[in-house]
Amino acid sequence: MLTNENYFSPENQMKYMGVSQFKAFEKCEAAALAELTGEYQREKTVSLLVGSYVDAHFEGTLDVFKAQNPEIFTKKGELKAEYRKAEEIIQRIERDPLFVTFLSGESQVIMTGEIEGVPVKIKIDSYHAGKMLVDLKIMKDFQPVYVPEQGRLSWIEAWGYDLQGAVYQEIVRQNTGDKLPFYLAAATKEKETDIDIIEIPQPYLDVSLEHFKENVIRYDGIKKGLFQPRRCEKCDYCKQTKVLTAPRSMEVLDYE
Repeated sequence: MLTNENYFSPENQMKYMGVSQFKAFEKCEAAALAELTGEYQREKTVSLLVGSYVDAHFEGTLDVFKAQNPEIFTKKGELKAEYRKAEEIIQRIERDPLFVTFLSGESQVIMTGEIEGVPVKIKIDSYHAGKMLVDLKIMKDFQPVYVPEQGRLSWIEAWGYDLQGAVYQEIVRQNTGDKLPFYLAAATKEKETDIDIIEIPQPYLDVSLEHFKENVIRYDGIKKGLFQPRRCEKCDYCKQTKVLTAPRSMEVLDYE
């Protein structure tokens, strides 16, 4: 049985496909597999930890988070400036009645199901049974994001939150029979924290679910050793494990 304690265990990461894992395969199949097998570990960035700090507060696990991440404190035992900003974000969120309402559902609800025969796991930040699904996001800002080969996208599409909503909606439907709307309750790390509640329209969720279905079998097959993972040759893992075999012509660079 999946719990908060074993949700990200190596065994369950290999057994189930999750949204974050799927998005990692989208970026680089080789790096995603190396991370799952323990060969490679992504760096814990300050940006990631600030978001996790806010998440932990609303999950009720902030004390555990602080104990597991001592690097967020100065030598004097005080929170570093970045994490004092996380406290400001929390206070801003808690001042807004609508935001608080959207976060007031059942916290960290875990469900499992199958998509295209592949076991899938989800963890919902705020589950309002029979009404809606809500995920908390802490962003740099709400500006469009440039994505190579795709151009400028909304921050929601750029970070794959439409895909997350699609998978969450489908797994909840399998468990309860309810096809619920998906919302993002978002706040920014700007000097003055901005906040918003965004509903992702159903057509976006439908397209994203089809995209998940088209690729999840391959990614699951890579985990099982049925397919050779492709290297992106751009990420930190690929740079770290790159092996030169021959010189290249300068002309090749024009096509990259």
